[in-house]
Amino acid sequence: MSSEDERRHREKMQKRKDVQDREVSEKTIEKGVLAVHTGPGKGKSTAAFGLALRMLGHGRRVVIVQFIKGAWSTGERPALERFGDLVEWHSMGEGFTWETQDRARDVAACERAWDVAVAALQREDVGLVVLDELNIALRYDYLPLQRVLADLQARPFMQHVVITGRNAKPELIDAADLVTEMTLVKHHFKAGVKAQPGFEF
Repeated sequence: MSSEDERRHREKMQKRKDVQDREVSEKTIEKGVLAVHTGPGKGKSTAAFGLALRMLGHGRRVVIVQFIKGAWSTGERPALERFGDLVEWHSMGEGFTWETQDRARDVAACERAWDVAVAALQREDVGLVVLDELNIALRYDYLPLQRVLADLQARPFMQHVVITGRNAKPELIDAADLVTEMTLVKHHFKAGVKAQPGFEF
């Protein structure tokens, strides 16, 4: 690269930095963020557990409540539980809906899970609440949406929440501060690759 190219590059990057610095300086609000990870692509829960790890890295308490999913063994649970009493993990589901095939049982399991979630959503000492697969429970009307929205709204002002699962309800999307849709471009499952420990669970 010639000296002239380097000069032009520096000027371009300085202009970009000035814009970025100005934009960052305008953001002054501090509050708990309600995040929703939805969409047909892989990685919604994985991203939520990444946020949990980040929060734990700051010494903040995390509560994870899993809806629908049963108490099957996953790699993230023992990994996060190494943080001791900073992590509370509640697997409250009895398996995916196509496995239980019992709506009343699924509703009862979701109601029990929501009671645990609400307890976490009322605690000032909890920095992050992960509501894994809550979108699925809401999609099948296993929980009343308006109650869920009201309980989320009533949480401590600085508490962060991340909700995962496909088909997020429009009302939840409207209430959220951050919505990320995972899109499906290609999935190895379609090519016959089975779920494997350390990658899927």
